[in-house]
Amino acid sequence: MTVDKGTDRKPILDVEGLDVKFYLRDGVLHAVRDISFSLFPGESLGVVGESGCGKSVTFLSVMRLIQSPPGKITANTLRFDGTNLLNLSEKEMQRIRGNRISMVFQDPMTSLNPVLTVGKQMKEVLKLHLKLKEPDLEDRCIELLTKVGISEPQMRLRSYPHQLSGGLRQRVMIAIALSCNPQILLADEPTTALDVTIQDQILRLIRSLAEDLGAATVLITHNFGAVAGTTDRIMVMYAGKIVETAPTSELFREPLHPYTRSLLKSIPRVDKDTQERLYSIPGAPPDLMRELVRGCAFITRCPQGDDFCYHHLPPLEEHRPAHYAACWKVPHAVP
Repeated sequence: MTVDKGTDRKPILDVEGLDVKFYLRDGVLHAVRDISFSLFPGESLGVVGESGCGKSVTFLSVMRLIQSPPGKITANTLRFDGTNLLNLSEKEMQRIRGNRISMVFQDPMTSLNPVLTVGKQMKEVLKLHLKLKEPDLEDRCIELLTKVGISEPQMRLRSYPHQLSGGLRQRVMIAIALSCNPQILLADEPTTALDVTIQDQILRLIRSLAEDLGAATVLITHNFGAVAGTTDRIMVMYAGKIVETAPTSELFREPLHPYTRSLLKSIPRVDKDTQERLYSIPGAPPDLMRELVRGCAFITRCPQGDDFCYHHLPPLEEHRPAHYAACWKVPHAVP
């Protein structure tokens, strides 16, 4: 088990050698390839990368929500609070999902049942995991909606999802996710399709509520701006692998991997000429079903790559204190 350097903290989630494959009609899609990481109690982790890089699949695997077949999850370790999740039955996993590990999905309109009221859906979770009964159910729902900043909570409980704005629907999803005081809160692109001002409110709400609970949070996004002020540490993924991980401030100050640097260059900045064309990473990620990735998967898009990079897979190594990168071109600074 991983232990945080300099402390006695043990991770609430410990993942080693996680692989996820999908056995499809056209071949095998290797979506997540031998990744390892730890999440500590109370920590806020941002997971960043392009669409299709394996971000969501990684944490759907933690929740054991990958349909089998066609998906298959393997790992040396997939341990939550000392329990190996891969050894649990489906019934045992159901007691953990939504209770000790909760997830806020990116599209609340499809995550919420359109034919059930908000109150009905909230109460189902509370009945299942906390065994609450009326009137405690109603009181708990009102308390949760108030906590996430929804006015007139009694009226909202009787509303259907389509009667709420996108921001309100996402707040309802956050209330449901936090209803059982989880130890880990996973937020998968929680600000998709929301207005920019609402996005900031939702991100800060998640961080604030998680801190109040002492829960660890994972914010899964393709947007570096979303994790800049709301996470303690960032994990960058590319083509199913972790290519860099570091404390948030350190990663923004000195990104080590060429992919991370390219992503940061593509972010619009207010101190630049608005007429200047945004940077775009050349090429495209490899097709993980049809292309055999022998070495670094970023080689075809990397300005520094050479023949050695093409044939040899770089390990994720510590190059600065608590700063890891999987790149042959980064000079080692940690003995």
